[in-house]
Amino acid sequence: MPELPEVETIANGLRQGGSDGSPSLIHQAILSACVLWPRSIAEPAPSEFERRIAGQVITAIGRRAKYLVMQLSQDTLLIHLRMSGNLLVEPHNAEIPTHHRLLLFLQGGWRLAFNDTRKFGRAWLTNQPDQVLGRLGPEPLDPAFSAQEFYRRLQASRRQLKPLLLDQEFIAGLGNIYTDEALHLSKLHPLLTADQLDETQAAVLLDNIRRVLSSGIRHHGASIDWVYRNGDFQNYFLVYQRDGQPCRKCGATIQRLVVGQRGTHFCPVCQPTPEGGRPA
Repeated sequence: MPELPEVETIANGLRQGGSDGSPSLIHQAILSACVLWPRSIAEPAPSEFERRIAGQVITAIGRRAKYLVMQLSQDTLLIHLRMSGNLLVEPHNAEIPTHHRLLLFLQGGWRLAFNDTRKFGRAWLTNQPDQVLGRLGPEPLDPAFSAQEFYRRLQASRRQLKPLLLDQEFIAGLGNIYTDEALHLSKLHPLLTADQLDETQAAVLLDNIRRVLSSGIRHHGASIDWVYRNGDFQNYFLVYQRDGQPCRKCGATIQRLVVGQRGTHFCPVCQPTPEGGRPA
């Protein structure tokens, strides 16, 4: 699943245009839409979606958590890529691949295609985006989100760190990759409970969350499946998907465990279990 850096990379590409000559989508008019897989449209109904989006102009492209956010002249288009979604700018008359789910035809002979092999991705066309985004937690890269606020939020929870950091209502945009990497840099075991952190540990963790997310954006995200091929952050992983390999810091063998049904990677030496036992 794409996480914050991958979605930010896609948003940047749509704002700036591609090396293949595809244009920036800012100020592009949407001439028409074609819904190829109705379930990809969360709201409104597919026929209403096609009718309402036609003629609107893309005025801004951004990101909130793992959502791509397109401001239109009247509405907001939200897209969550889920497990396998991707957005591609293509010539409007190109052959339509099997897994395209939504097409937006643009001025100048281009189209924006939502490709989604596993069909879990969703799009919303709404004039009330807060109804979709309103419950999301703070953005970790927002300078206004302070270490003190992060510590306060941690202290209010007795959940284990790994599932808590994956909770989009607690903090927005993190997934398996960047959570594992940030916990490793912070020397925190993924099963440690949030309220066990002191204020210094909380500040270090927030700093390392920002560090790995910023590095992921600089490297255009991680390319670890068949969808995302432009990023190279996977070449810099410290623990994620490196179980059985030596830790780059201490040489111990990276281990994998399942936490909340999610594969979790850590170094047992750099991230020791408190007092030699399992965290509460």
